[in-house]
Amino acid sequence: MCLIVTIVMLILSIQHFMYGDYLTGALTLVVALGFAFLLLKNIRLAQCDKDAGCDSICMLPSWFTKLFSKKED
Repeated sequence: MCLIVTIVMLILSIQHFMYGDYLTGALTLVVALGFAFLLLKNIRLAQCDKDAGCDSICMLPSWFTKLFSKKED
């Protein structure tokens, strides 16, 4: 699903930039990059689950994952 949304948003972003609507183009580009990040994160987690453990190659940078982690009470 993330792949489809990423591709559609990238196409929409390119179209908006071509027509000169830079604000909407930038917004759709940010959404596309967000979904691309989620796709990359899911691929990395699937690789970690497949290998039965994670190492430094398998994980995203800790400063970046803290931005999107769940809050623990």
